[in-house]
Amino acid sequence: MFVELIATIVAGVAAAGLVMLLNRLLKGRLPRWFAPVAAGFAMLATTIANEYGWYPRVKDSLPKDVVVAQTVENTAFYRPWTFVFPFVERFVAIDMASVRTHPAQPAVRLAETYFFGRWSPVSKLPVVADCVALKRAALMDGVSFEDDGAINGITWTQVAAEDPIVSTVCRTE
Repeated sequence: MFVELIATIVAGVAAAGLVMLLNRLLKGRLPRWFAPVAAGFAMLATTIANEYGWYPRVKDSLPKDVVVAQTVENTAFYRPWTFVFPFVERFVAIDMASVRTHPAQPAVRLAETYFFGRWSPVSKLPVVADCVALKRAALMDGVSFEDDGAINGITWTQVAAEDPIVSTVCRTE
């Protein structure tokens, strides 16, 4: 966040400097208010570019085995352009290399799920998905695994067939 703030300030100073240089070349023909207005527009453009560039930048930096399962877009009244072009504020990714099954229950899969947010740290959560019964559960403390593949102490959530987390964990490649 600090680097983006510095980039925004540098963009404003650079735009104001370019306008002042242009004004000098034009022998003072530009109005005095033009430099601060150009700085403001440059800072706004930099902020918008950082908001829209965050998701592709983070997604491209993920390892090839980590697949984006779901994105959450954001719109806000104080950013009217987001109603036309919403930006991705957070997303869920699944580490496909971490997907494991138990021989006794091949339809149940365990995977590492990562939650990315624009201004928040990455969270990691193991998730169990039942590919046949279409349900999933987040693994928390107090969960035990039996030798026969049974999982005790979890609360299952029934999901639709198009649930992004279950469909990503259960897909075969």
